[in-house]
Amino acid sequence: MNFKLPKLNYAYDALEPNIDARTMEIHHSKHHNGYTNNLNNAISGTPLEGKNIEEICQSENLSGAVRNNGGGYFNHCLFWNIMSPNGGGEPSNQIGDAISNGFGSFENFKTEFSKAAATRFGSGWAWLCVKDGGLCVCSTPNQDNPIMKEGCGGTPILCLDVWEHAYYLNYQNRRPDYINAFFNVINWEKVNQLYLEAL
Repeated sequence: MNFKLPKLNYAYDALEPNIDARTMEIHHSKHHNGYTNNLNNAISGTPLEGKNIEEICQSENLSGAVRNNGGGYFNHCLFWNIMSPNGGGEPSNQIGDAISNGFGSFENFKTEFSKAAATRFGSGWAWLCVKDGGLCVCSTPNQDNPIMKEGCGGTPILCLDVWEHAYYLNYQNRRPDYINAFFNVINWEKVNQLYLEAL
């Protein structure tokens, strides 16, 4: 199968002022598009051609090109999907209950997730995953993700890109400010849907 760059459900400027339009445009049309094209090239003519992105990410002995670009493709697809111009606030549905039960409170979850994002050295991602019926927070380097063999083994339902290209135009070296702004655009309805599907 040929992977295609997914269309966003919102305009590039829809997440402002939390994530600026120029960053969104470059991030989606250049970075994610690059991962998509490079992934197609990397799997062409190999046994991975024709598999879905989850099967590719979970495969053994991935080459560097497939690992980096397959991860980049998967991670960004989820990232765009769990943000919304009408996002933010505290979830009040099943995911809200699960967060309260798993972390003690939404604020405790926010602190743990923010720490995972802020302390990831260099480039990478922070994740909220469903694992063994509960929730866990983890982080991964580069374009790795939790469903890869070295991941936490959970099903990711929320993620934050902490590569500098995700925030540097607007936030420069202030990664904590970017992390805090991200909570204003989380689409908790979508996260709740992914949570229920992962149970």
